[in-house]
Amino acid sequence: MTKVTLFSQIIGKLSKEIFKKLVKEKQTDKYQKGFNSWTHLVSMLFCQFAKSQSVRDISNGLRSATGNLNHLGVETAPSKSSLSYQNARRDWTLFRDYYYKLLSYLGQQAGFKQVKFRIKSKIFLLDSSTISLCLSLFDWAKYKTAKGAVKMHTLPDYDGNLPVYVNITDGKTADNKGAYDIPLVKGSVIVADRFYNDFHLLNIWDSNGVFFVIRHKENLKYTLVKELDLPENKHEHILKDIIIELKNEKYSKRLRRVTVWNDEKGFIVEIITNNFKWAVNTISELYKSRWQIEIFFREIKQLIICRNIGKCGNDTDLDGADYHSRLKSPQSNGKIRMAFI
Repeated sequence: MTKVTLFSQIIGKLSKEIFKKLVKEKQTDKYQKGFNSWTHLVSMLFCQFAKSQSVRDISNGLRSATGNLNHLGVETAPSKSSLSYQNARRDWTLFRDYYYKLLSYLGQQAGFKQVKFRIKSKIFLLDSSTISLCLSLFDWAKYKTAKGAVKMHTLPDYDGNLPVYVNITDGKTADNKGAYDIPLVKGSVIVADRFYNDFHLLNIWDSNGVFFVIRHKENLKYTLVKELDLPENKHEHILKDIIIELKNEKYSKRLRRVTVWNDEKGFIVEIITNNFKWAVNTISELYKSRWQIEIFFREIKQLIICRNIGKCGNDTDLDGADYHSRLKSPQSNGKIRMAFI
């Protein structure tokens, strides 16, 4: 009973007016026969929050909460056959467009404490995560000899911790190769780990007016140009701040190299950036903020119920042309489909 009450509070935050306008525009209730679009939305959200494993679980779960369905705007709990039928036939773009409308209506707000940077630039975090797949079912998802996988290259917005770009490739694709198509916003900041220490890639970012904060590899070859003064009596974890020139033809411009002591893990972190004006501690904190994307991946894998990934009927389609979600697979013409039940 408590779970349904909490669930009804979450549903209460959703704008029905916006949803009704989209339903009228797309005419998704034209042949609904008692199972309207709002009930469909509530049912699939219940699937995620209740961690339902089948349409039977959704139907039985909502039916057990009969007295509270009015608070959700639902008249009766749907049958499993109605759910299956509408999952296959209702226009999926209704829910995609409603997501974007809600994103604009509610805005992006991180639900946790985070460092507030004084810099005005938009901050993005870049990383990838591997998702295992059955190679016999998804033969395009090449990874290892007897194991399939896809790699999710993700670019979340630091302020809202929501992705502005996702590129799904086969598991063999290197992290830096999957980052060449990310949308570049002039004046923005991209924070990434050393797997993106690709100087051809960094040169493209710099040429487009994008700042980067990257952990560099141990074998970096450079020439010291100037050693900058460190702050006195504060930020003692900052060990060195220098200007360097690389012995690398792929990046001919100067860079700033900052050495930081990680007290929690007990090792040194060496960072490079193409910004020479920020305070040295800002660079250190920017790289430290990269941990948020690791939390994002953990939550995606633990909380989102996703049963199938591949090409099928009327599953939730995440279009490669969208700025917020650009998902690719070798056999889906720039699209990958994800079935959430």
